[in-house]
Amino acid sequence: MANELVNNRTNKLIEMKRILLLITILAIATGAFAQIEKPVKWSYAAKRLNSTEAVVFLRATIDPGWHIYSQNVKDGGPIKTSFTFTSSKQYALIGKTAEPTPVTKFEDAFKMNVSYFEKTVTFQQKIKLKSANATSVKGQLEYMTCNDRKCLPPEDVDFDIALGK
Repeated sequence: MANELVNNRTNKLIEMKRILLLITILAIATGAFAQIEKPVKWSYAAKRLNSTEAVVFLRATIDPGWHIYSQNVKDGGPIKTSFTFTSSKQYALIGKTAEPTPVTKFEDAFKMNVSYFEKTVTFQQKIKLKSANATSVKGQLEYMTCNDRKCLPPEDVDFDIALGK
């Protein structure tokens, strides 16, 4: 009788372990298929214009149906794209970050005209090189992306753009 009781408990324990293993496998599989939406990918480049000036390029590649906002969005609208360059003894910014002409349309979600970019957009920042040994430009950008159904939370992205020689 005691052996039978031990065998029943052992069998139930083995069965519970199998069920727990199955639940764990299902949870992992479900998590693997749940994707975090990342409709914008950033890439960077730089071009030296001469020994004292360069231009850095910050390019957003945007998935179909999505858009990011201009740097020039009025208050009360979506989070505008912005760039913060790390202070450095190697370089100084010349002017503001340039952008191409955006699309401007009324967006019902914000009850105002907003300017945005679709597909791709390249922002440019001209810099003065204070040192011949300047190697990179660092900073952070912030942007928000939306489609016709929803907006994702604003995202901060660090960048480090090699200047080359």
